[in-house]
Amino acid sequence: MRLGVNIDHIATLRQARLGIEPEPLYAAFIAQEALADNITMHLREDRRHIQESDVIAVVSSLKIPLNLEMSIADDIVQFALEVKPHQSTLVPEKRKELTTEGGLDVVTNFEKLKEVIDKLHSKDIFVSLFIDPDKKQIEAAKKLNVDSIEMHTGEYANAPISQKAKFANIIADVAALAKSLGLNVHAGHGLNYQNVSPIAKIKEIEELNIGHSIISRAVFCGLKEAILQMKQIIEKARWSV
Repeated sequence: MRLGVNIDHIATLRQARLGIEPEPLYAAFIAQEALADNITMHLREDRRHIQESDVIAVVSSLKIPLNLEMSIADDIVQFALEVKPHQSTLVPEKRKELTTEGGLDVVTNFEKLKEVIDKLHSKDIFVSLFIDPDKKQIEAAKKLNVDSIEMHTGEYANAPISQKAKFANIIADVAALAKSLGLNVHAGHGLNYQNVSPIAKIKEIEELNIGHSIISRAVFCGLKEAILQMKQIIEKARWSV
């Protein structure tokens, strides 16, 4: 299972003072050294953390791929077409939300998404859709000819312990459907050191994207150690399948 490390909150800390530190590119280099499989960055419309210059620096400097999370706003799409990340993950975005609150409604936004996906594919950019674990959304994603889907695990992560198995089973069922349709399956949102194992055990899921929890632990033990600890938990869960 691959681990994508989201470094948005390195930039959040920098933007708190509108200064030059901490530097997201340095965090990306540490993640690469810790054997992260990719770097995830979300260029939000309000530029609250990651800036265009951060994306350009990572694309031009790292050996591991960049997964650029992005809305389908025209200026963001145009930037992606110019900078050409390895992958663009299309996500819903609301200006006042603290973090992404749910998955894309692929069914409702089918035509606009098709337009954007076709443009990204024309530049050889892999495309993923961040969606809720819902069969109708998976089937619509398949019709859009995307390369992968990333399942929103927030409902699982936020559920009380007594309900977690139920939501993990829903994710597993939908992951199996997506894989049977020929989609690559990723997952992320709200995953941490305590709850990641049941998701890591789902064999159809081949990549997890995790940010806030890793950056939070890095405050106390350093970023490299935080990433290595997460990789160890994921690998242990995978071995037990």
